[in-house]
Amino acid sequence: MTKLSVNINKIATLRNSRGGNNPDLIKTAIDIQNFGAEGITVHPRPDERHIRYEDVFELKKIITTEFNIEGNCREDKFVHLVLENKPEQVTLVPDDLGQLTSDHGWDTIKYQDYLIEMIDVFKKADIRVSIFVDPVVEMVEAAKKTGTDRIELYTESYAREFQKGNREEAIVPYIEAAKKAVELGLGINAGHDLDLHNLKYFAQNIPGLLEVSIGHALICDALYLGLENTVQLYKRQLMN
Repeated sequence: MTKLSVNINKIATLRNSRGGNNPDLIKTAIDIQNFGAEGITVHPRPDERHIRYEDVFELKKIITTEFNIEGNCREDKFVHLVLENKPEQVTLVPDDLGQLTSDHGWDTIKYQDYLIEMIDVFKKADIRVSIFVDPVVEMVEAAKKTGTDRIELYTESYAREFQKGNREEAIVPYIEAAKKAVELGLGINAGHDLDLHNLKYFAQNIPGLLEVSIGHALICDALYLGLENTVQLYKRQLMN
């Protein structure tokens, strides 16, 4: 079954909006694990508008499932943070400075030499590496040459078209990209705008899907449905 990793950035955003420690990020992460999530994801950014760098060190102490740190490896501080904490997985995302949220995958052809260099840094530290890619077969083929262990399919376009009622058309490039990844021996993760409406169809149709990382939609749903119930509902979407 595909694993669910919960991105807790939005919990940190809420905490930071008033200062103090309410909600308690560490307790929330512990609870999410206890509620059945198989992983915790964070995406620290230079302005620390949600996850703070100090949070990562505290989270590392209590993660009992799988710790996934996403971020921009072009930032030296991010690289050092990952190497100091040694999560089970680092996901490399080509964000620009000050970017609101991730909105595209790596051009694995243009940045292949750079990615080879950076991926080697993390793999030498025994950290599994995943890189954000768009659902384009050529980008998956070039990703293989970087030495990455996994790719994370960027799913915004799928979610957008699914909402319009075009789910069959929307899923096609993801199936093709996933088939190529499986053929090449790459693990497959996915994330961005996946929710209770579109997740099941995606998971049922993507071969080799190992993990989804979901934050914004899950936390929004939890406002109405409760956090424990919401984690369970998302896990249910991933069952065959």
